[in-house]
Amino acid sequence: MIEIACCLVCAHGRVQGVGFREACVHEARRAGVTGWVRNRMDGSVEAMLQGAPDRVDALCRWLRDGDTPGLVERVDVESIEPPFARFDRFERIATA
Repeated sequence: MIEIACCLVCAHGRVQGVGFREACVHEARRAGVTGWVRNRMDGSVEAMLQGAPDRVDALCRWLRDGDTPGLVERVDVESIEPPFARFDRFERIATA
């Protein structure tokens, strides 16, 4: 059985209107991580990340410390325990 990690990530700072979501889509697809990313009404960006644990961890590090557009001040990560819905790709979804 293949181990799948899943987490909900919320990036705070200047992360809207700067290409942050598009960069996240690109980086997630490059890393083989599935899920989604969206703007939040409070100005943050939220992402559901799913995939091999090392790839999900690497994407969380990229969101926090990588060369992302804008200015990330804080990243909150919440691990999601199974069972959870499975995603077959990474995409942008509507603002929540």
